[in-house]
Amino acid sequence: NPDIILADEPTGALDSNAAKQLLDTFTMLCNDYGATILMVTHDVLSASYCDQILFMKDGKIKTVLNRKQESKQAFFTSILKKMVWIAGDENNVL
Repeated sequence: NPDIILADEPTGALDSNAAKQLLDTFTMLCNDYGATILMVTHDVLSASYCDQILFMKDGKIKTVLNRKQESKQAFFTSILKKMVWIAGDENNVL
C-alpha cells in the first residue's frame, strides 16, 4: 500500500457517480490506511473532500485553506469564498 497517491485531475473524465465513488475511495484510503492523497483539481466539489487546499495562481501558492471540522458543504462554501478573495472580484473568479 503506497503512503502517497498522486492524482492529477482524477475526476475530470468521470460522470458524477463515478467521481463520487472515486472520492469516497480516496477518503477511505486516508481514514483506514493513513494514505496521503495529493490531488490537483479545478473542481470545487472534488476539492471539498480534501483536508487542506493550496490555492495557486500564476504558478505561486496564494493561500492555504484547512478544513478542520467543517462539513463538506461548509468547506465547499469556504472554498468558493477563498476563490473570490484570490480573484479580487466576484465577477472574475480565477
